[in-house]
Amino acid sequence: MSGNGQYRPYDTAGSGIFVGHFSMPRGSYFGTHWHDKHQLAWSAQGLLRVSSEQGAWLLPPGLALWIPAGLPHTTESAGGAVMRSPYVDPAYCPHIDWSEPTVVAVTPLLRALIDHLIRNDLARDARSRAEAVLLDELHPVPVTSVSAPLPRDPRARKVSEALRADPADARTLAAWGAEVGASARTLARLFVAETGLAFGQWRERLRMQAAMPHLAAGLPIEAVAHRVGYATASSFTAAFHRLVGVTPRQYFPLPVS
Repeated sequence: MSGNGQYRPYDTAGSGIFVGHFSMPRGSYFGTHWHDKHQLAWSAQGLLRVSSEQGAWLLPPGLALWIPAGLPHTTESAGGAVMRSPYVDPAYCPHIDWSEPTVVAVTPLLRALIDHLIRNDLARDARSRAEAVLLDELHPVPVTSVSAPLPRDPRARKVSEALRADPADARTLAAWGAEVGASARTLARLFVAETGLAFGQWRERLRMQAAMPHLAAGLPIEAVAHRVGYATASSFTAAFHRLVGVTPRQYFPLPVS
């Protein structure tokens, strides 16, 4: 389930939207590829991670990512996932002109429409009506990508890999420098030059990435905050909102019992 180039899991003959269904056990991924159709990457169960040059997104069932036609990207399951992705003929939706990946909310209606359009026994008129409603139901949400690219220099990379293993590690750049054989100034320069981020910004983004699987699993926010290096739930929530654009519970709503 990997590879490069154009990936075509659909046949849109006779309709504007085709829904692909993919079971993605832990570790599954689609390597760099693109589509000649727009894709709405959505996981009915589990988490999807989609990455492109524009950023990286971790998507719970309440969110999906609109990927414009022709955009190279990778898709992988964070744990196990069941992906149900509508693929949309660009000629069918000229009013949607999103040129960048765009996060949309998966409402109960949108979810029901995706499940409905996965059927192959719908009359053409019925299918066309459902497809039109699906497109009307695509509402962007103010969620931004949170990427923390790895530096190339072996000294800075050693720091970044240690923090990926333990994002709560609060050592200063001076302390890290003593361990990897570089001054704090050198490490600070390397992070800016090779990731585009100051060290503090980079570490904060890494912590948000590390927090998301814990939040998706339903851990209390205070416990997640401590796991990724924040003293209080409120400080973590404020950082999450500032970087991601919504609160942790808006991104990962608690299931309704």
